[in-house]
Amino acid sequence: MSKFIIQGQAKLHGEIEVKGAKNAALKIIPAAILSKEKIKIKNLPNIEDVSRSMELMEDLGGTVKREKDSCEIQIENFKTNILNPKFANKLRASVMFVGPLLARTGEVKFPHPGGCVIGAGARPIDLFLEGFKAMGAEINWSDGFYELKAKKLKACEYFFTTVSVTGTEALMMTAVLASGTTVLKNCAMEPEIEALADYLNAQGAKIKGAGTPTITIEGVESVNAGEFEIIPDRIETGTFAIMAAATKSEIKITKCNPGHIESLLNIFKKQGIEFEKGNDWLKIIPSRNFRSYNIRTHEYPGFPTDLQSPYTVLMTQAQGASLIHEVIWDRRLLFSDMLSQMGADIIMCDPHRIVVNGPTTLYGKKLTSPDLRAGIAIIIAALIARGETEIDNIYQIDRGYENIDGRLRALGADIKRIGTLNL
Repeated sequence: MSKFIIQGQAKLHGEIEVKGAKNAALKIIPAAILSKEKIKIKNLPNIEDVSRSMELMEDLGGTVKREKDSCEIQIENFKTNILNPKFANKLRASVMFVGPLLARTGEVKFPHPGGCVIGAGARPIDLFLEGFKAMGAEINWSDGFYELKAKKLKACEYFFTTVSVTGTEALMMTAVLASGTTVLKNCAMEPEIEALADYLNAQGAKIKGAGTPTITIEGVESVNAGEFEIIPDRIETGTFAIMAAATKSEIKITKCNPGHIESLLNIFKKQGIEFEKGNDWLKIIPSRNFRSYNIRTHEYPGFPTDLQSPYTVLMTQAQGASLIHEVIWDRRLLFSDMLSQMGADIIMCDPHRIVVNGPTTLYGKKLTSPDLRAGIAIIIAALIARGETEIDNIYQIDRGYENIDGRLRALGADIKRIGTLNL
Protein backbone atom coordinates (compact mmCIF):
# COMPACT_ATOMS: atom_id res chain seq x y z
CA MET A 1 0.00 0.00 0.00
CA SER A 2 1.31 3.46 -0.93
CA LYS A 3 2.07 6.03 1.76
CA PHE A 4 3.48 9.52 2.23
CA ILE A 5 6.51 10.38 4.37
CA ILE A 6 6.55 14.07 5.33
CA GLN A 7 9.25 15.99 7.17
CA GLY A 8 7.50 18.92 8.78
CA GLN A 9 8.25 22.64 8.99
CA ALA A 10 9.86 22.99 5.57
CA LYS A 11 9.43 26.51 4.21
CA LEU A 12 6.81 26.73 1.45
CA HIS A 13 6.76 29.38 -1.26
CA GLY A 14 5.68 29.78 -4.85
CA GLU A 15 2.68 29.10 -7.08
CA ILE A 16 0.27 26.15 -7.21
CA GLU A 17 -2.27 25.57 -9.95
CA VAL A 18 -5.83 24.47 -9.25
CA LYS A 19 -7.05 21.52 -11.31
CA GLY A 20 -10.51 20.89 -12.71
CA ALA A 21 -13.24 20.35 -10.14
CA LYS A 22 -13.57 16.74 -8.99
CA ASN A 23 -17.24 17.28 -8.22
CA ALA A 24 -17.89 18.57 -11.74
CA ALA A 25 -15.87 15.84 -13.47
CA LEU A 26 -17.77 13.08 -11.69
CA LYS A 27 -21.10 14.44 -13.02
CA ILE A 28 -20.16 15.28 -16.62
CA ILE A 29 -18.84 11.75 -17.25
CA PRO A 30 -22.21 10.04 -16.59
CA ALA A 31 -23.96 12.95 -18.33
CA ALA A 32 -22.29 11.66 -21.51
CA ILE A 33 -24.77 8.76 -21.40
CA LEU A 34 -27.64 11.14 -22.23
CA SER A 35 -26.45 11.48 -25.84
CA LYS A 36 -25.35 9.03 -28.53
CA GLU A 37 -22.86 11.61 -29.74
CA LYS A 38 -19.23 12.08 -28.71
CA ILE A 39 -18.47 14.52 -25.90
CA LYS A 40 -15.10 16.18 -25.38
CA ILE A 41 -14.24 17.07 -21.78
CA LYS A 42 -11.47 19.58 -21.06
CA ASN A 43 -9.59 20.48 -17.85
CA LEU A 44 -10.14 16.95 -16.56
CA PRO A 45 -8.32 16.18 -13.27
CA ASN A 46 -6.13 13.08 -13.33
CA ILE A 47 -7.44 11.52 -10.12
CA GLU A 48 -8.52 8.09 -8.93
CA ASP A 49 -12.27 8.81 -8.90
CA VAL A 50 -12.15 9.96 -12.53
CA SER A 51 -10.27 6.79 -13.51
CA ARG A 52 -12.90 4.61 -11.79
CA SER A 53 -15.68 6.53 -13.57
CA MET A 54 -13.98 5.97 -16.92
CA GLU A 55 -13.68 2.24 -16.20
CA LEU A 56 -17.36 2.12 -15.34
CA MET A 57 -18.22 3.91 -18.58
CA GLU A 58 -16.15 1.47 -20.64
CA ASP A 59 -17.74 -1.47 -18.83
CA LEU A 60 -21.16 -0.20 -19.93
CA GLY A 61 -20.00 -0.17 -23.55
CA GLY A 62 -18.69 3.35 -23.90
CA THR A 63 -15.62 4.34 -25.89
CA VAL A 64 -13.17 6.45 -23.92
CA LYS A 65 -10.17 8.22 -25.41
CA ARG A 66 -8.20 9.89 -22.65
CA GLU A 67 -5.31 12.32 -22.84
CA LYS A 68 -3.43 14.20 -20.12
CA ASP A 69 -6.14 16.68 -19.10
CA SER A 70 -8.96 15.89 -21.52
CA CYS A 71 -10.96 12.98 -22.86
CA GLU A 72 -13.56 12.00 -25.43
CA ILE A 73 -16.48 9.72 -24.52
CA GLN A 74 -19.12 8.15 -26.72
CA ILE A 75 -21.69 5.49 -25.91
CA GLU A 76 -23.88 4.66 -28.92
CA ASN A 77 -24.90 1.20 -27.74
CA PHE A 78 -24.80 -0.42 -24.32
CA LYS A 79 -23.15 -3.76 -23.56
CA THR A 80 -24.95 -3.84 -20.24
CA ASN A 81 -27.16 -1.69 -18.03
CA ILE A 82 -25.69 -3.15 -14.83
CA LEU A 83 -23.19 -1.07 -12.86
CA ASN A 84 -20.29 -3.40 -12.09
CA PRO A 85 -19.66 -3.61 -8.31
CA LYS A 86 -15.93 -3.83 -9.09
CA PHE A 87 -16.05 -0.11 -9.88
CA ALA A 88 -19.27 1.09 -8.23
CA ASN A 89 -18.23 -0.17 -4.80
CA LYS A 90 -15.21 2.16 -4.89
CA LEU A 91 -17.08 5.18 -6.11
CA ARG A 92 -19.84 7.13 -4.39
CA ALA A 93 -20.48 9.01 -7.64
CA SER A 94 -21.46 5.76 -9.37
CA VAL A 95 -25.03 6.63 -8.36
CA MET A 96 -24.84 9.48 -10.91
CA PHE A 97 -24.88 6.89 -13.73
CA VAL A 98 -28.29 5.59 -12.67
CA GLY A 99 -30.53 8.42 -13.92
CA PRO A 100 -28.97 8.79 -17.39
CA LEU A 101 -28.98 5.00 -17.84
CA LEU A 102 -32.62 4.82 -16.80
CA ALA A 103 -33.48 7.66 -19.18
CA ARG A 104 -31.65 6.09 -22.14
CA THR A 105 -32.39 2.38 -21.66
CA GLY A 106 -35.45 2.21 -19.39
CA GLU A 107 -33.74 -0.17 -16.99
CA VAL A 108 -30.70 -0.20 -14.68
CA LYS A 109 -29.26 -2.41 -11.94
CA PHE A 110 -26.69 -1.18 -9.45
CA PRO A 111 -25.19 -1.98 -6.04
CA HIS A 112 -25.21 0.48 -3.19
CA PRO A 113 -22.53 3.05 -4.13
CA GLY A 114 -19.24 2.99 -2.23
CA GLY A 115 -16.49 5.53 -1.63
CA CYS A 116 -14.57 6.51 1.49
CA VAL A 117 -15.37 5.75 5.11
CA ILE A 118 -17.85 8.63 5.38
CA GLY A 119 -19.34 7.74 2.00
CA ALA A 120 -19.67 3.98 2.16
CA GLY A 121 -22.82 2.02 2.96
CA ALA A 122 -23.96 4.38 5.71
CA ARG A 123 -24.73 7.22 3.30
CA PRO A 124 -28.29 6.66 2.09
CA ILE A 125 -29.57 7.15 -1.45
CA ASP A 126 -33.21 7.62 -0.45
CA LEU A 127 -33.47 10.99 -2.21
CA PHE A 128 -32.35 9.46 -5.49
CA LEU A 129 -34.75 6.52 -5.24
CA GLU A 130 -37.67 8.72 -4.22
CA GLY A 131 -36.98 11.04 -7.14
CA PHE A 132 -36.72 8.24 -9.69
CA LYS A 133 -39.93 6.74 -8.31
CA ALA A 134 -41.69 10.10 -8.65
CA MET A 135 -40.64 10.05 -12.33
CA GLY A 136 -42.35 6.69 -12.81
CA ALA A 137 -39.61 4.16 -12.11
CA GLU A 138 -40.39 0.82 -10.49
CA ILE A 139 -37.81 -0.05 -7.82
CA ASN A 140 -36.86 -3.47 -6.49
CA TRP A 141 -34.02 -4.80 -4.32
CA SER A 142 -32.66 -8.30 -4.89
CA ASP A 143 -29.35 -10.12 -4.39
CA GLY A 144 -27.47 -6.97 -3.43
CA PHE A 145 -28.72 -4.87 -6.34
CA TYR A 146 -31.28 -2.16 -6.83
CA GLU A 147 -33.26 -2.70 -10.03
CA LEU A 148 -35.07 0.24 -11.62
CA LYS A 149 -37.41 0.04 -14.61
CA ALA A 150 -39.35 2.69 -16.51
CA LYS A 151 -40.58 2.41 -20.09
CA LYS A 152 -40.80 6.19 -20.29
CA LEU A 153 -39.91 8.57 -17.50
CA LYS A 154 -42.48 11.24 -16.75
CA ALA A 155 -42.16 14.71 -15.30
CA CYS A 156 -42.81 15.30 -11.62
CA GLU A 157 -42.69 17.90 -8.88
CA TYR A 158 -40.15 16.86 -6.26
CA PHE A 159 -39.12 18.53 -3.00
CA PHE A 160 -35.75 17.58 -1.51
CA THR A 161 -36.28 17.03 2.22
CA THR A 162 -32.51 17.40 2.57
CA VAL A 163 -30.47 19.70 0.36
CA SER A 164 -28.35 17.38 -1.80
CA VAL A 165 -25.83 18.33 -4.47
CA THR A 166 -25.66 14.91 -6.10
CA GLY A 167 -29.41 14.44 -5.70
CA THR A 168 -30.09 17.74 -7.44
CA GLU A 169 -27.72 16.91 -10.28
CA ALA A 170 -28.99 13.34 -10.69
CA LEU A 171 -32.66 14.29 -10.95
CA MET A 172 -31.90 17.32 -13.12
CA MET A 173 -30.02 15.13 -15.60
CA THR A 174 -32.71 12.44 -15.55
CA ALA A 175 -35.52 14.94 -16.10
CA VAL A 176 -33.85 16.24 -19.28
CA LEU A 177 -35.19 13.22 -21.21
CA ALA A 178 -38.43 12.77 -19.23
CA SER A 179 -41.82 13.58 -20.70
CA GLY A 180 -43.25 16.90 -19.50
CA THR A 181 -41.97 19.62 -17.18
CA THR A 182 -40.26 18.67 -13.92
CA VAL A 183 -39.98 21.08 -11.00
CA LEU A 184 -37.31 20.40 -8.37
CA LYS A 185 -37.56 22.34 -5.11
CA ASN A 186 -35.12 22.97 -2.23
CA CYS A 187 -32.25 22.27 -4.62
CA ALA A 188 -28.56 22.66 -3.89
CA MET A 189 -26.96 25.77 -5.42
CA GLU A 190 -23.31 24.79 -5.94
CA PRO A 191 -21.42 26.25 -8.93
CA GLU A 192 -20.97 22.73 -10.33
CA ILE A 193 -24.76 22.41 -10.72
CA GLU A 194 -25.00 25.62 -12.69
CA ALA A 195 -22.06 24.59 -14.89
CA LEU A 196 -23.71 21.24 -15.66
CA ALA A 197 -27.02 22.94 -16.50
CA ASP A 198 -25.29 25.46 -18.77
CA TYR A 199 -23.65 22.60 -20.67
CA LEU A 200 -26.90 20.63 -21.03
CA ASN A 201 -28.77 23.73 -22.21
CA ALA A 202 -26.10 24.33 -24.85
CA GLN A 203 -26.80 20.79 -26.09
CA GLY A 204 -30.56 21.23 -26.39
CA ALA A 205 -31.89 20.75 -22.86
CA LYS A 206 -34.36 23.22 -21.37
CA ILE A 207 -33.31 23.89 -17.78
CA LYS A 208 -34.13 27.05 -15.83
CA GLY A 209 -33.13 28.08 -12.32
CA ALA A 210 -29.92 26.10 -11.82
CA GLY A 211 -28.00 27.77 -9.01
CA THR A 212 -31.25 28.66 -7.21
CA PRO A 213 -33.46 26.57 -4.87
CA THR A 214 -35.99 25.84 -7.64
CA ILE A 215 -35.04 24.23 -10.95
CA THR A 216 -37.48 23.67 -13.80
CA ILE A 217 -36.69 21.17 -16.54
CA GLU A 218 -38.78 20.84 -19.68
CA GLY A 219 -38.14 17.39 -21.09
CA VAL A 220 -36.80 16.97 -24.64
CA GLU A 221 -36.55 13.97 -26.95
CA SER A 222 -32.76 14.06 -27.24
CA VAL A 223 -29.67 16.15 -26.51
CA ASN A 224 -26.36 16.62 -28.27
CA ALA A 225 -22.91 16.08 -26.72
CA GLY A 226 -20.51 18.85 -27.71
CA GLU A 227 -17.75 20.12 -25.44
CA PHE A 228 -17.48 20.76 -21.71
CA GLU A 229 -14.69 22.54 -19.86
CA ILE A 230 -14.59 21.68 -16.19
CA ILE A 231 -14.59 24.65 -13.83
CA PRO A 232 -11.74 25.12 -11.29
CA ASP A 233 -11.98 23.02 -8.14
CA ARG A 234 -13.16 25.39 -5.41
CA ILE A 235 -12.32 22.84 -2.70
CA GLU A 236 -8.71 22.70 -3.93
CA THR A 237 -8.66 26.49 -3.98
CA GLY A 238 -9.84 26.68 -0.38
CA THR A 239 -7.59 23.84 0.75
CA PHE A 240 -4.47 25.47 -0.67
CA ALA A 241 -5.47 28.82 0.85
CA ILE A 242 -5.85 27.16 4.27
CA MET A 243 -2.53 25.33 3.80
CA ALA A 244 -0.74 28.60 3.05
CA ALA A 245 -2.29 30.30 6.09
CA ALA A 246 -1.56 27.36 8.41
CA THR A 247 2.08 27.09 7.34
CA LYS A 248 2.47 30.89 7.32
CA SER A 249 3.62 30.77 3.71
CA GLU A 250 3.27 33.15 0.79
CA ILE A 251 1.61 31.06 -1.90
CA LYS A 252 -0.11 32.19 -5.08
CA ILE A 253 -2.98 29.96 -6.16
CA THR A 254 -3.59 30.12 -9.92
CA LYS A 255 -6.30 29.03 -12.37
CA CYS A 256 -8.93 29.33 -9.65
CA ASN A 257 -12.13 31.27 -9.02
CA PRO A 258 -11.89 33.13 -5.67
CA GLY A 259 -15.58 34.00 -5.97
CA HIS A 260 -16.42 30.35 -5.27
CA ILE A 261 -14.86 30.47 -1.76
CA GLU A 262 -16.21 33.77 -0.49
CA SER A 263 -17.34 32.16 2.78
CA LEU A 264 -13.74 31.19 3.59
CA LEU A 265 -12.20 34.49 2.46
CA ASN A 266 -14.70 36.44 4.55
CA ILE A 267 -13.57 34.43 7.59
CA PHE A 268 -9.92 35.12 6.71
CA LYS A 269 -10.64 38.85 6.87
CA LYS A 270 -12.13 38.49 10.34
CA GLN A 271 -9.19 36.38 11.52
CA GLY A 272 -6.53 38.74 10.27
CA ILE A 273 -5.26 36.45 7.51
CA GLU A 274 -4.20 38.72 4.65
CA PHE A 275 -4.65 37.90 0.98
CA GLU A 276 -4.79 39.43 -2.47
CA LYS A 277 -6.97 38.21 -5.31
CA GLY A 278 -7.80 38.64 -8.97
CA ASN A 279 -10.32 37.06 -11.33
CA ASP A 280 -8.42 33.78 -11.53
CA TRP A 281 -5.79 33.92 -8.79
CA LEU A 282 -5.44 34.21 -5.03
CA LYS A 283 -2.32 35.03 -3.01
CA ILE A 284 -2.10 34.31 0.71
CA ILE A 285 0.17 36.64 2.68
CA PRO A 286 1.95 35.11 5.72
CA SER A 287 0.30 36.13 9.01
CA ARG A 288 2.29 35.57 12.20
CA ASN A 289 -0.77 35.66 14.42
CA PHE A 290 -4.37 35.14 13.42
CA ARG A 291 -7.50 34.80 15.50
CA SER A 292 -9.72 31.77 16.00
CA TYR A 293 -13.16 31.80 14.46
CA ASN A 294 -16.17 29.50 14.91
CA ILE A 295 -17.67 27.79 11.86
CA ARG A 296 -20.81 25.84 11.07
CA THR A 297 -20.77 23.90 7.84
CA HIS A 298 -23.58 24.69 5.43
CA GLU A 299 -24.64 24.10 1.86
CA TYR A 300 -23.30 26.53 -0.74
CA PRO A 301 -22.76 29.44 -0.48
CA GLY A 302 -22.12 28.65 3.18
CA PHE A 303 -18.95 27.13 4.61
CA PRO A 304 -18.23 23.88 2.70
CA THR A 305 -18.16 20.64 4.64
CA ASP A 306 -15.28 19.58 2.38
CA LEU A 307 -13.15 22.39 3.85
CA GLN A 308 -14.02 21.67 7.45
CA SER A 309 -11.19 19.16 8.00
CA PRO A 310 -8.42 21.46 6.67
CA TYR A 311 -9.96 24.38 8.58
CA THR A 312 -9.83 22.36 11.79
CA VAL A 313 -6.06 22.00 11.28
CA LEU A 314 -5.81 25.75 10.70
CA MET A 315 -7.52 26.39 14.04
CA THR A 316 -4.81 24.43 15.89
CA GLN A 317 -2.52 27.34 14.94
CA ALA A 318 -4.98 30.18 15.71
CA GLN A 319 -5.08 32.37 18.81
CA GLY A 320 -7.92 31.24 21.09
CA ALA A 321 -10.70 28.66 21.07
CA SER A 322 -12.86 27.87 18.06
CA LEU A 323 -16.04 25.82 17.83
CA ILE A 324 -16.29 23.58 14.76
CA HIS A 325 -19.86 22.49 14.09
CA GLU A 326 -20.28 19.86 11.37
CA VAL A 327 -23.91 19.48 10.30
CA ILE A 328 -23.54 17.72 6.93
CA TRP A 329 -21.70 14.43 7.62
CA ASP A 330 -21.87 12.64 10.95
CA ARG A 331 -18.42 11.01 10.83
CA ARG A 332 -16.39 13.87 9.47
CA LEU A 333 -15.16 15.12 12.86
CA LEU A 334 -13.79 11.74 13.94
CA PHE A 335 -10.47 12.48 12.25
CA SER A 336 -9.78 15.14 14.91
CA ASP A 337 -8.56 12.32 17.15
CA MET A 338 -5.55 12.07 14.82
CA LEU A 339 -4.80 15.74 15.38
CA SER A 340 -5.00 15.11 19.12
CA GLN A 341 -2.41 12.35 18.69
CA MET A 342 -0.19 14.96 17.01
CA GLY A 343 -0.51 17.26 20.03
CA ALA A 344 -3.60 19.34 19.20
CA ASP A 345 -5.78 20.53 22.09
CA ILE A 346 -9.23 19.41 20.94
CA ILE A 347 -12.33 18.73 23.01
CA MET A 348 -15.01 16.51 21.46
CA CYS A 349 -18.35 17.94 22.63
CA ASP A 350 -20.50 15.48 20.68
CA PRO A 351 -20.33 13.78 17.26
CA HIS A 352 -21.16 17.09 15.56
CA ARG A 353 -19.07 19.61 17.53
CA ILE A 354 -15.50 20.05 18.68
CA VAL A 355 -13.62 22.88 20.37
CA VAL A 356 -10.08 23.54 19.13
CA ASN A 357 -7.76 25.48 21.41
CA GLY A 358 -4.75 27.14 19.84
CA PRO A 359 -2.09 27.70 19.07
CA THR A 360 -0.43 24.35 19.75
CA THR A 361 2.70 22.64 18.50
CA LEU A 362 2.03 19.53 16.41
CA TYR A 363 4.37 16.55 16.26
CA GLY A 364 4.83 13.95 13.53
CA LYS A 365 3.04 10.62 13.93
CA LYS A 366 2.23 7.49 11.97
CA LEU A 367 -1.37 7.88 10.79
CA THR A 368 -3.87 6.42 8.33
CA SER A 369 -6.02 8.56 6.06
CA PRO A 370 -9.68 7.73 6.78
CA ASP A 371 -11.17 9.68 3.87
CA LEU A 372 -10.39 12.15 1.11
CA ARG A 373 -10.79 15.47 2.96
CA ALA A 374 -9.36 14.24 6.27
CA GLY A 375 -6.42 12.91 4.29
CA ILE A 376 -5.48 16.28 2.84
CA ALA A 377 -6.00 17.83 6.29
CA ILE A 378 -3.47 15.39 7.78
CA ILE A 379 -1.01 16.39 5.07
CA ILE A 380 -1.41 20.04 6.11
CA ALA A 381 -0.93 19.05 9.76
CA ALA A 382 2.21 17.12 8.80
CA LEU A 383 3.61 20.17 6.98
CA ILE A 384 3.22 22.16 10.21
CA ALA A 385 4.42 19.45 12.58
CA ARG A 386 7.86 18.93 14.08
CA GLY A 387 9.47 15.71 12.92
CA GLU A 388 8.31 13.01 10.54
CA THR A 389 4.74 12.01 9.72
CA GLU A 390 3.84 8.80 7.90
CA ILE A 391 0.42 8.66 6.23
CA ASP A 392 -0.98 5.33 5.06
CA ASN A 393 -4.02 4.62 2.85
CA ILE A 394 -3.21 7.57 0.59
CA TYR A 395 -5.44 6.06 -2.10
CA GLN A 396 -8.16 8.10 -0.40
CA ILE A 397 -6.17 11.30 -1.02
CA ASP A 398 -5.36 10.35 -4.62
CA ARG A 399 -9.10 10.00 -5.22
CA GLY A 400 -9.45 13.77 -5.26
CA TYR A 401 -6.06 15.51 -5.54
CA GLU A 402 -3.95 15.11 -8.68
CA ASN A 403 -0.24 14.49 -8.05
CA ILE A 404 -0.51 16.23 -4.69
CA ASP A 405 2.98 15.22 -3.56
CA GLY A 406 4.64 16.52 -6.72
CA ARG A 407 2.77 19.81 -6.54
CA LEU A 408 3.69 20.30 -2.88
CA ARG A 409 7.35 19.48 -3.54
CA ALA A 410 7.34 22.27 -6.12
CA LEU A 411 6.44 24.61 -3.24
CA GLY A 412 9.31 23.32 -1.12
CA ALA A 413 7.55 20.62 0.91
CA ASP A 414 9.60 17.61 2.04
CA ILE A 415 7.13 14.90 1.01
CA LYS A 416 7.93 11.48 -0.45
CA ARG A 417 5.64 8.85 -1.90
CA ILE A 418 6.45 5.25 -1.02
CA GLY A 419 4.84 2.96 -3.57
CA THR A 420 3.32 3.78 -6.94
CA LEU A 421 0.17 5.52 -8.07
CA ASN A 422 -1.75 3.57 -10.70
CA LEU A 423 -4.56 5.60 -12.24
